[in-house]
Amino acid sequence: MSVRKAAFFDIDGTLWNTKNEIPESTIKAIRLLRKNGHLAFLCSGRSRAYIQNPKLFEIGFDGVVSGCGTMIEYSGNTLFYKKLETELVEHTIHVVRNHGFRPILEGREFLYLDEAEFAQNYYGKKLKAEMEDHLLSIAGEWGKWEISKLTCVTDQGDWGTCVPELEAYYDFMIHRPTVVEAVPKGYHKGTGIKKVCEFLDIDVADTFAFGDSANDIGMLRMAGVGVVMGNGSDEAKAEADYVTDSMMDDGIWNACRHFELI
Repeated sequence: MSVRKAAFFDIDGTLWNTKNEIPESTIKAIRLLRKNGHLAFLCSGRSRAYIQNPKLFEIGFDGVVSGCGTMIEYSGNTLFYKKLETELVEHTIHVVRNHGFRPILEGREFLYLDEAEFAQNYYGKKLKAEMEDHLLSIAGEWGKWEISKLTCVTDQGDWGTCVPELEAYYDFMIHRPTVVEAVPKGYHKGTGIKKVCEFLDIDVADTFAFGDSANDIGMLRMAGVGVVMGNGSDEAKAEADYVTDSMMDDGIWNACRHFELI
C-alpha cells in the first residue's frame, strides 16, 4: 500500500468561488483521495466560527486547520487552540481604534464586531447575514471574548502608523489596502500543517497544500508539495511546486490525478 498522504485545502478561491459554488470534480476528488486512504483537511485563514457552511462539511474532511493555524481539529476533536489573552485583546482594540480602524474579533465559536462601526460596510453586512447567532457585539461581550485572531478594516487611516504598537504580538497580512489580518506572532497555515503532522505522526514531506493567494504562502512553503490554482495570484504561483488548472476547470481533480492521489 502507498504511504498515507495528507492534503490541506484553502477555501476561498480554491474549494469554492465568490458564490460559494464548489465544482463537482472537486467534491469527487476529495472523497476519492480519502477512499484511497489519504487524509483531507480544510486549511483556512478563517477562524472556526466563520467556517459553518454545511456545503463544505458535506464533502467529507478528516479535520480542520482554522484561524491561520491557531486551531486544529481532527475527527471531531480539538487538538489545539491558541487563545489570545483578554488583556492583549483589550489593548489591541484600543490601539486600532485610536488609529481610526474597525476591528472584527475572530474566535472558535463567535465573531465579534460593533454594528455601529459597520452600518454601511459591505463586509459587516455580509458577516451579519452569514453568521446570524454566531456574531456578537464587542461592547456587549466586553472582556468575555474567546478569540485567536482579528481583522481590521483600515479604510480610514494608515495601517503603518499602527504597526509599531502591535508588531511584538502579531504578524500582519494585508489582503487589500483596506483590510488587514492580525494573527498571533509565528502562526500561519503552514504551522498548522506542521502541528497536524506532529499530532498524527505524518512526515511533512507527505503533505500537499492547495491554495490560491498570498495568505496561502505559509502552507505552500511548509507542505511537501504546494499546489496553486490556475486562478491564483502571481505571488502564490511564485511559491508553487505545481500550478494546476483553475478552480472551475477541474483544478483540484487534475492535480490529484497528476500526483496519483486518486
